[in-house]
Amino acid sequence: MDKQEQTGKTPSLAQLEAELQREQYRSRYSRVLRSTVCTLVVVAAIAVLVATLWMPVLQIYGSSMTPSLQDGEIVLSVKDVSPEPGEVIAFYYNNKVLVKRVVGMPGDWVDIDEDGTVFVNGTALEEPYLEEKALGDCNISLPYQVPEGKVFVLGDHRSVSVDSRNKAVGCIAEDQIVGKIVFRIWPLSQLGKI
Repeated sequence: MDKQEQTGKTPSLAQLEAELQREQYRSRYSRVLRSTVCTLVVVAAIAVLVATLWMPVLQIYGSSMTPSLQDGEIVLSVKDVSPEPGEVIAFYYNNKVLVKRVVGMPGDWVDIDEDGTVFVNGTALEEPYLEEKALGDCNISLPYQVPEGKVFVLGDHRSVSVDSRNKAVGCIAEDQIVGKIVFRIWPLSQLGKI
């Protein structure tokens, strides 16, 4: 004798249909949940790869790039080891990431006079991004020739920035470059291209 015969009750057709629908719903719910979790994991993995390999996201610390970039802003960079003069780049220095502006390319002669005017190959740079010029922390011999495979960088706040004017930082090699800073994503009021 089976269980139904023991209790004396046979389930009705409606009860069987209701149980079938409950099982089907449970099965669909499990499939949708697994699919959603898998999709989220894949999207997160792709986002991490993009952020680390092609478009690192960085937070600005300090005031060496004011007024162009402020302390606390979050920027997006693009992997590019061939920066151009005038572009803002991020690079590794002593286990930190610094952000500065490219001024001189390999082979260029960089000179800075006492009032802070920068000359590259004898021509004064137009620097509309500066609020003030300053010679700053300079302990290199000027004029200075940029070595092959390196770039000469300066912060936009010249009086406080420690950059290629100081032997401690020096010129930046291609393998130190994280990327070119292209877009500000925080604060939202400043959202846009750099």
